[in-house]
Amino acid sequence: MSTETAPTIPELEEQERRLTLPHFTYDDAWTLGTLLVKLARDRNAPVAIDITRAGQQLFHAALPGSTPDNDAWINRKRRVVERYAASSLLVGTRFRAKGTTFEESSRLDPDTYAAHGGAFPITVEGAGVIGTVVVSGLPQLEDHAMVVEALEHFTAG
Repeated sequence: MSTETAPTIPELEEQERRLTLPHFTYDDAWTLGTLLVKLARDRNAPVAIDITRAGQQLFHAALPGSTPDNDAWINRKRRVVERYAASSLLVGTRFRAKGTTFEESSRLDPDTYAAHGGAFPITVEGAGVIGTVVVSGLPQLEDHAMVVEALEHFTAG
């Protein structure tokens, strides 16, 4: 974890409720993805960004300073969201709140799953979780915060 204060479980759950979308189209994926690229470029953030819906990658960008390892992290964090229907940070936080870690107690291969911040569910009203938006390349709280910030701008626009 970074020195930033980690959000609590209720705060993370509230983010997910608040950032539920009325729909999510191919054009929405482009708009959200390019918004994330702009945020990352403005901050010189060495990140990779990925948006997937129903198993189809709709957007991917790798910015200067990112590496193939970021893509591996994206895949591992995305799988956590797909399995638990919650943000990767929330899943990891729930395990820590029980006095354990995801790696120790999930019984899932850590080479395949990572409950580290940066993957967020794309939830559509009436449909549930239909995809993921993921950022990788910063400390996990910053990855998560960038996704939340972009979704807040996206839903406000």
